Amino acid sequence: MAGDRQTEVEDKYDVDEDFAVPDLTAVPGVASVDEPKEMHLDATYFDTADLRLVAAKVTLRRRTGGDDAGWHLKLPGVGNARTEVHRPLGRTVRTPPKALVGQVRVWVRDGTLAPVVRLRTTRVTHVLRGPDDRALAEVSDDRVTAEQLGDVVTVSRWREVEVELVDGDRKLLRRAGALLVKAGARPATSPSKLARALGGRLDEAARAARPPGPAESAGAHVIGYLRQHVDLLEAFDPHVRTDQPDSVHKMRVSTRRLRSVLGAYGPLFDRSVTDPIRAELKWLGGALGTVRDDEVMDERLRGKVRSQPRELVLGPVVARLDRELRGDYRRAHAALLTDLDSPRYFRLLDALDALLDAPPLTELAAEPATEVLPARVRKTWRRLRRAAAYADRPDLTEDERATRLHAVRKAAKRARYAADAAVPTIGADAAAFAARVKDLQSILGEHHDSVVSRDLLLNLAVGAYRAGENAFTYGRLHALEEAVAAEEERQYVRAWRAASRKKLRRWFR
Repeated sequence: MAGDRQTEVEDKYDVDEDFAVPDLTAVPGVASVDEPKEMHLDATYFDTADLRLVAAKVTLRRRTGGDDAGWHLKLPGVGNARTEVHRPLGRTVRTPPKALVGQVRVWVRDGTLAPVVRLRTTRVTHVLRGPDDRALAEVSDDRVTAEQLGDVVTVSRWREVEVELVDGDRKLLRRAGALLVKAGARPATSPSKLARALGGRLDEAARAARPPGPAESAGAHVIGYLRQHVDLLEAFDPHVRTDQPDSVHKMRVSTRRLRSVLGAYGPLFDRSVTDPIRAELKWLGGALGTVRDDEVMDERLRGKVRSQPRELVLGPVVARLDRELRGDYRRAHAALLTDLDSPRYFRLLDALDALLDAPPLTELAAEPATEVLPARVRKTWRRLRRAAAYADRPDLTEDERATRLHAVRKAAKRARYAADAAVPTIGADAAAFAARVKDLQSILGEHHDSVVSRDLLLNLAVGAYRAGENAFTYGRLHALEEAVAAEEERQYVRAWRAASRKKLRRWFR
């Protein structure tokens, strides 16, 4: 995408007005510190009236002054790492760029963005350098004046210090923080200037679910798992929109986990509420799946072609792959973006939020998780075992066998995800079962990809032949994929035997 995209790693500290920044050359690994540089920053933050972006730990602002003036979007990351996207200021002041609005659509949905806070900051920056003169980190001493915008404007002031890594490592981040704390700084009580500026207007529990019952109950554990993957689904959405590597796969996995766990633990919920959600998750998974399948086939066949001796790649094979497979991917991705901007998708997100905020739990959900969860995983195991038995019927044709093995794979996913959800409660036994079923799923995934790639290779070969091109290479790759499928079936037999061991199921009730 256009614009800069980077990962930001920083720690923030609250300090008093009379705080004195210590000698930063005392930080181990720091050889010198640049002369302090003062700048004046003016930032306006945009959000919905009910602060959906702040609640999701997302910030969208327009800033002037300093070295990085422009539009800034900060997206959730892992730990204290966040993804930050920059765009130039441009001529628009009152509305954010469309490209950035698209990346927050998963939270804004069909709401409206407007200015909510203006922050004016006098910043003094200290650049920490290593022995080779590389900039390791920046320590910023900020004096902030904040205005809440709306019908009534309120003003607040404070001082804080921020340490942001440049080329340094997290050890340096910790050491710099320790020096600041020794000098009187305190770990920040607010995650951001924006959160502090909003003060009482920011409802810390905006996205927190109402307690579904005792912490040890089955309902509480399953809701916790669902919350984790709703958050992941939303976090991956902006990366899917900008076509970041592996983002479609990750979002699709979270979608499948949500649907599988709602199915496996169905009796814990009012099914009249969760069944429609599962149906919509299936729709979303299908939209993501079309893109992911095209991506997998493109990577797979290109890898196969690259692995062949040059003399066995006859005709414009790579050019045809470019034209056919990448074209399919671009069309599928464009269709997915349309789906992600649709009211149908937004209403699914609303339904997931409502499910977490007010879980429609049954009496069974109040029972101890240690009793309920193993019993539900056992049911997914029985379903998997039936699917495997059907796939082993001797009267199946080769195509029917492939179809039934794909059904085994889907049943394995459901069992695996159900066991994954039980791991926080059951521990190592559930993790061991999930690992074995994952092995089974992976083998059958490779088998399925081989089946799909053979169909695709046949179509490519026919197209090449009709265009007067040499189709030899497609036939060769088809034969190699047949060999892959045969090997995966042998591996499947061994993996099934390992997953079927009784000791893996000793924790079932």
